[in-house]
Amino acid sequence: MGGFLRVAMRFGSYSTEAARILDFRGLLRRAGPLCLAFLMVACASQDSTPPLGYDEARAERLFSRGYQDVSDIFIEDVAISQLAIAGMGSLASIDPAIGVEQDGDRLKVSVDGTSMASYPMPAPNDAKAWGALTAAAISASRYHSSDLDTAEPEVLYEAVFDGVLSQLDSFSRYAGREAARENRASRDGFGGIGVRIRLIEEGVLIVSVMENTPAESAGLIDDDLIIAINGTPVEGLSQREVVRQLRGPVRSKVRLTIDRDANESPLAIAVVRQHIVPQTVSYRREGDLAYIRISGFNQRTTDSLKQKIKQAQDDIGEQLEGFVLDLRGNPGGLLDQAVEVSNLFVTGGRIVSTHGRHPDSHQYFSASRSDLAASAPIVVLVDGGSASASEIVAAALQDSGRAVVVGSSSFGKGTVQTVLRLPNQGELTLTWARFHAPSGYALHRRGVLPDICTTGEIEQADQVLALIRAGAMPLSRDLRRRDIDTNDDQAVETLRANCPMRDEESEIDLEVATSLLEDPSLYALALQGPPDTAEAAPEAVPASGG
Repeated sequence: MGGFLRVAMRFGSYSTEAARILDFRGLLRRAGPLCLAFLMVACASQDSTPPLGYDEARAERLFSRGYQDVSDIFIEDVAISQLAIAGMGSLASIDPAIGVEQDGDRLKVSVDGTSMASYPMPAPNDAKAWGALTAAAISASRYHSSDLDTAEPEVLYEAVFDGVLSQLDSFSRYAGREAARENRASRDGFGGIGVRIRLIEEGVLIVSVMENTPAESAGLIDDDLIIAINGTPVEGLSQREVVRQLRGPVRSKVRLTIDRDANESPLAIAVVRQHIVPQTVSYRREGDLAYIRISGFNQRTTDSLKQKIKQAQDDIGEQLEGFVLDLRGNPGGLLDQAVEVSNLFVTGGRIVSTHGRHPDSHQYFSASRSDLAASAPIVVLVDGGSASASEIVAAALQDSGRAVVVGSSSFGKGTVQTVLRLPNQGELTLTWARFHAPSGYALHRRGVLPDICTTGEIEQADQVLALIRAGAMPLSRDLRRRDIDTNDDQAVETLRANCPMRDEESEIDLEVATSLLEDPSLYALALQGPPDTAEAAPEAVPASGG
């Protein structure tokens, strides 16, 4: 790999902690309160340095770094001057009286239309000069605006970066110090006890206890009620405050007072914190089938999936008829984990390739392992909530002929983001590449078309099975890789109309999957046939739109 990706599969960049990540905030927003309850516990870190007040020199370093990162990394070329002017103009979101606009070869800052400062315009792509100008403009604005003067520094930073990123795509974004800490913990783990919680009137309810965690070892169970932490009642605490008390340095101890329905008096339970990475893989037996759900892709997903596959093989034994790999509602995660998950099943050929503006964005990932599932049949479930990393896995298993994909068109979030840490410990998430399925088509906007479609006029699983037997399914391989301009809304809509996207999970998907895996001849009809993947693709950048 190129120098930019020198840190093995962690995708290092201009900061000490940069992870290439495929994530989709819109899907997370739709996930609702349960996801929030999960994230509030799953996201933490040991970065406890207190935030500092506004300082022009610190702000200059922050904005200079941010501008340079966008200029170097973003998938499309954009002038730093355009970014900075938009960023400073966004200060109006704090005080609408503030105006920033270009006036010939100068930048004018005004209050209620009256000019209060004027600066010479730096060279269009001089990140350091534009960073200094942004910090100076904020200082001048704070002198004339009480709203800006009293605003916390992070509020000022967020306003500017929101303006900057409004010039980019919807997947590039800024996370301030606190939000970035949460993000890093969800990717890399944290010192904690391994519970998901929710605040209720009586206290802090343990929604679930994660497997193989200190909480499980200490005897905590689902529906336990935490009424005190280290002897202090939890009454009146916010969810964030509870999370802060539950987490801490690895090997440190937290004492919980637990109200459990089966006990007349509260229990005192001491839990020793360990490194916790949120669980993303679950397994259950469905007759002689193994149902495995992947809810996201963090640094432990592949290892967890290996364990669940082994558990299913030990549990079901020689009677194992196949695997259902459920990726519905999976918004994505780390690219390296999507590659490694695919590599557990695909034994040869291309898994995915990425292409962008930066020279090091042109990467090719190929299969290199034996099949952990021992060639057992696989059905992958997808829907409109399956995005990014989950689309990589679905496309890789589909194009390789390793699995039958069932459900609806996936979301179509086919871009790769790099996460860059900033001097204030915040993060910039920047789109830097698009990814391509093994057969060469770009997934951005178009998504993965399933082999077996369960939407449209479909109302029952029996209808789907009849269509398979009649030869009306699977959908044509040529259809899913048809060359279209993904900037053309009508072309994208027409392609995706072949299997309309569904956001809500349907029982039909699992019913069809079960029928296919229990009937080898039906599964063979649904499978696309020979692999449709590059064994040795040329080192050229495929053409793509969007």
